[in-house]
Amino acid sequence: MTSDAGSLLLRQVDRKLGLTRDLDKVLRDPRHRGRCEHSQLSMYRQRIYGLVLGYEDLNDHDSLRDDPALQTAIERDKALARSPTLCRLENRADRESARQISLLIVETFISSFATPPKRLVLDFDATDNPVHGRQEGRFFHGDYDHYCFLPLYVFCGSQLLAAYLRPSNIDGARHACARSGPA
Repeated sequence: MTSDAGSLLLRQVDRKLGLTRDLDKVLRDPRHRGRCEHSQLSMYRQRIYGLVLGYEDLNDHDSLRDDPALQTAIERDKALARSPTLCRLENRADRESARQISLLIVETFISSFATPPKRLVLDFDATDNPVHGRQEGRFFHGDYDHYCFLPLYVFCGSQLLAAYLRPSNIDGARHACARSGPA
């Protein structure tokens, strides 16, 4: 019946946090809604839930689109979007979209506290992400002794705030510059 019932748990978490709903409000949908079979919100949920469930490739959605549990989680009672439709959704993303998503994640993080903290301590960490093939942007990193990417992670306590995928032929501290704001 289903490839992964975890999607129903994801729906509950998403309902509580409201991330996909807020994401849909923040990012503009340039399509003509009357001509669209799938809402932007349902496609965000489909793609994000798929990623969280371990389905990284868009072509996984050609079979997942008929999964009853995923359809239920996304609140649709018919087939979900195909991989080309999701690809067009992803290709709409630009630098401004990334900025808006980052702001949304930070605001969600701050609102997770009963009272907003006066100060946040951020931990920047670069580590290797090994590759198993000839992915574009892969480089051999001597410290890790294999081909990899060198993502930059930003934590506040035990919570991940940001993950930034980078090639490994750069300094590990690159992009970790922090600007101080008003005290």
